[in-house]
Amino acid sequence: MPKQSQGAQLKNPSPPSTSDPKAGRELALLIAEAALDKKASRIEIIDVREKVDYTDYVVVMSGRSDRQVAAIARGIEEDLKLKHGTRCTGVEGLPQGNWVLLDFGDVVVHIFHQDTRGFYDLEGLWLDADRVEFEGQQADEGFAFP
Repeated sequence: MPKQSQGAQLKNPSPPSTSDPKAGRELALLIAEAALDKKASRIEIIDVREKVDYTDYVVVMSGRSDRQVAAIARGIEEDLKLKHGTRCTGVEGLPQGNWVLLDFGDVVVHIFHQDTRGFYDLEGLWLDADRVEFEGQQADEGFAFP
């Protein structure tokens, strides 16, 4: 009998996501605000809910140096944890500072050194995805909003 229930558990698909789309949007906006505090540039919030299944929003931004990229990443992590009780579930690329990825579940953050960002062109992957406007967004970013 235990073997059957174990097999049934393995065959069952994972439960559907119950995340609130508004919560993901709010989290992305909090991340953008924290990034602005560390002088991140060219911040873009991309709504990928209809495009990918691993997250709801992607936030892409730039820093002028590897030190600033690392400072932005640490600043976002600290701000979200201390002010909002939200923890980052994964960090990649922090020692190098060319491209840091922060995983907050509903929101994935990409912080690029300004010289590296254009090479990967992540925004180009989701040209047809909606962008989220936010207060403090730089007017000269050159992004078109639907």
